[in-house]
Amino acid sequence: MSRIGKAPISIPEGVEVTLADDNTITVKGKLGELTQKIAEDIKVNINEGEITFERPSEGPEHRSLHGLSRALVNNMVEGVSKGYSIEQELVGVGYRANAQGQVLELALGFSHPIVFELPKEIKVTTTSEKGKNPEIKLESHDKQLIGQVAAKIRSLRKPEPYKGKGIKYKGEVLRRKAGKAAAK
Repeated sequence: MSRIGKAPISIPEGVEVTLADDNTITVKGKLGELTQKIAEDIKVNINEGEITFERPSEGPEHRSLHGLSRALVNNMVEGVSKGYSIEQELVGVGYRANAQGQVLELALGFSHPIVFELPKEIKVTTTSEKGKNPEIKLESHDKQLIGQVAAKIRSLRKPEPYKGKGIKYKGEVLRRKAGKAAAK
């Protein structure tokens, strides 16, 4: 058995989980509503505040779908009850971030500012203090969406290995290179 797949998911208070006939799970909570289609081979049981998953065989495809299905639903339950947040930091002289509603405007050393429009499910805040790097904070109930948006923002100016300039996740450790002065 998959260690992840066989672990039950406890449903917190204020979260409502429904299962449709076509194996579609809908999770509603205080932060929003998420829907996910589960593979037809995986059997989902919802009873007494717990969700469990069963697979029909020990085949490699069923084993992988078992753990995946449980992880997706667990992320949904956690998202609608607690939510997710990702913090990013802009490292570089003149790098700025400004958020107005669902529009994020970034100055990343290019000849023009980059205007990035965010999905309505994501809330963005920016902070700029003198002497510190500007920060972007993304909050949402959808883990997949927030991760994808954060990766897209980071891809606009990835951290480079020599000085570390670029957009990085808060707490991310960058692998730095010595540069040509170290070659002598």
